[in-house]
Amino acid sequence: MLNPADDLFIAELAAHLPAGTLRPPEPRHLEEPRGRWRGAGGVLALPRCTGEVATILARCARRRVAVVPRGGGTGLVGGQVVPEGPAPVILSLERMAAVRALHPEENAIVVEAGLTLAATREAARAAGRSFPLSLASEGSARIGGCLATNAGGTGVLRWGSARDLCLGLEAVMADGRVLGGLKRLRKDNTGYDLRQLLIGSEGTLGVITAAALRLVAPPASEATALLAVAGPAAALELLGRAEARATGCVSAFELIAGAAFGLLAATLPGVRLPLDPVPDWAVLVELGLPAGLDAGNILADLWAEAAAAGLAGASVIARSEAQRAELWHLRERLPEAARRIGAISNHDIALPLGALPAFLSEAEAAIGRIGPFRLAPFGHLGDGNLHYNVYPLPGHGPGEAPESVRAALKRAIHDLVDAMGGSISAEHGIGRLKVDDLERYGDPVKVAAMRAIKAALDPHGILNPGAVLRAGW
Repeated sequence: MLNPADDLFIAELAAHLPAGTLRPPEPRHLEEPRGRWRGAGGVLALPRCTGEVATILARCARRRVAVVPRGGGTGLVGGQVVPEGPAPVILSLERMAAVRALHPEENAIVVEAGLTLAATREAARAAGRSFPLSLASEGSARIGGCLATNAGGTGVLRWGSARDLCLGLEAVMADGRVLGGLKRLRKDNTGYDLRQLLIGSEGTLGVITAAALRLVAPPASEATALLAVAGPAAALELLGRAEARATGCVSAFELIAGAAFGLLAATLPGVRLPLDPVPDWAVLVELGLPAGLDAGNILADLWAEAAAAGLAGASVIARSEAQRAELWHLRERLPEAARRIGAISNHDIALPLGALPAFLSEAEAAIGRIGPFRLAPFGHLGDGNLHYNVYPLPGHGPGEAPESVRAALKRAIHDLVDAMGGSISAEHGIGRLKVDDLERYGDPVKVAAMRAIKAALDPHGILNPGAVLRAGW
């Protein structure tokens, strides 16, 4: 494969693009948030339109040059960097950040891939609508990356993941041809759904350049509360009662271990913890209801019912938007606190809801057999997604542990997840971090089909080589 640092190739590519499209990569384009890999890059491409993306891919395909599509760079599994092999073209969509069309009467918006999630949500809000994909990294994450990784977040319980909010896609395939699929249709039963194939493919099958997204009407009444609960099983029962009282209107249901609040207290002392004493387990619940219903009353009644049944203890129900924001601020700062502590082993896992209490108990026992560690799980209980991270005990340095211990922890947790019918990647994707895990735990027929699809759509293997599947498949 040609190294694009070759001046002849770069000159050839530049001759077919407007001035200023190519430049040397900046450090931020070679980094990923966890610092596990340092990427390489022969040249940074900053196209302004889909036609320029098509030109770049066509030229790279002709010369067998690797291309790494890049959104906001917020992914946590290393899918945005190539740490070894010939330096690739880094294809950043950051200049393609326009709102192409807004149709509030259809609950639809058409945006370019480089628009940030925050800007997309603000454009919808200005039109009296909501785009309900919600991530702590919304100020940096870009729509193309959110779709390429099928981002999840806190609203999946009610609204689904990124793929459930996408009506249509425009994308450039590996050979430079443009897939024009920006229809704003809820029904289009005309064969294979290439939109869904590209979503979650992490830039290995095509480069998303624009998307038609689904909007929703914002709720007329919202209520948010942090409730102490007796444990994970009690939290699940509370979730069932919440859904019975507010069918289809539970916007979020987050489970937080008391030890996770301890991470906040240890690393971010300015953050106020509203429950004192800090409970062993708590849930952050949000309801969003239509006109004529009072979410605050329903949430208060839910807590009273749960308390009478022994499911819940102390509670903080937000009485203002500022209080609501403060509760969510706690949840959104947890990943930052986790990074400051420095996890030995990070896990983004999904389990059947009914298996979650048993998993938490059995995983703690399995980890205890490996050694003494600090556990502080949190995550999206409503959709079965836990961020199950293992930390060093207080007094030890960030992430201190031999590689053999890291491997043993990951194997123990993933083996248990697999045995319980779960997934070793709930919302972060495969990237480069979990390529071997996909080989180990993935259905062999599925993995074989993925290789065949990759070979058909990217026969020269230029798109994000080494991500999702091993380079060479």
